[in-house]
Amino acid sequence: MACLALGACGSIDLDGKIDPVYGVSASPRVVADGDPVPRGGGGYKVGKPYMIGGRTYVPAENPNYVAEGTASWYGRDFHGRKTANGEIFDMTSISAAHKTLPMPSYVRVTNLSNARSIVVRVNNRGPYVGDRLIDVSYRTAELLGFSTRGVAKVRVEYLGRAPIEGSDDVRLASTLTTTGKPADLPSGSTVMVASAKPFVPEAPSARTVVASAPSREEAPLPPSRPYDLGMAAAGSPVSVASAGWSAGAAPVSGLGYAGVPADGAR
Repeated sequence: MACLALGACGSIDLDGKIDPVYGVSASPRVVADGDPVPRGGGGYKVGKPYMIGGRTYVPAENPNYVAEGTASWYGRDFHGRKTANGEIFDMTSISAAHKTLPMPSYVRVTNLSNARSIVVRVNNRGPYVGDRLIDVSYRTAELLGFSTRGVAKVRVEYLGRAPIEGSDDVRLASTLTTTGKPADLPSGSTVMVASAKPFVPEAPSARTVVASAPSREEAPLPPSRPYDLGMAAAGSPVSVASAGWSAGAAPVSGLGYAGVPADGAR
């Protein structure tokens, strides 16, 4: 935990370790370091209210969602692990974790200190440290210009549902703006505008991109974060049922989002 708090400590094996404050453990690593990380493979999730660290969160699809707050980033220690909707986290992808937005979905993230703006794929839950608003991948933090600082003040705006088949990182990276103009998806995008309809698979296929292996040289981690919020292995017990997450002793190999039905239903 000291290495997680101070940063610059290299890679840490988080498998099976329980965060003492949040009572959750990292999801299992399913892709070895250096191997290509497949895109897509998850499901649509919204989820029921859940509790982490004594605070209750209520996932919802809100087409008018706009919020400002602190962004942080996560990288090598969570690279190759399952995300909350069943995808696999890649620190070189254009992705993010959010506590309540649907997964996968697209949001516009704008760094308020330098006006950089980019469209990002939300496919994970978190962050839960303090009042942080969003946790972006290391690559996203690089593009937004705060990877060396660890945190930044940002604005997050919900754009709509993302295609389930893949993250389309090349296209998302191309949405980056550095002149103060809000980032947006290209015309003809497969993003679907939120509505009152159930959150179900409806989007057509998107291009799949395989990212290169993450760099060995990485900036210090943002200070004091809980472990990654992935999915529990099949059959893993949920010992903190009221919290909606799996936790406990050695048998828990990952972190289960019990608030999200396995079949993807709302």
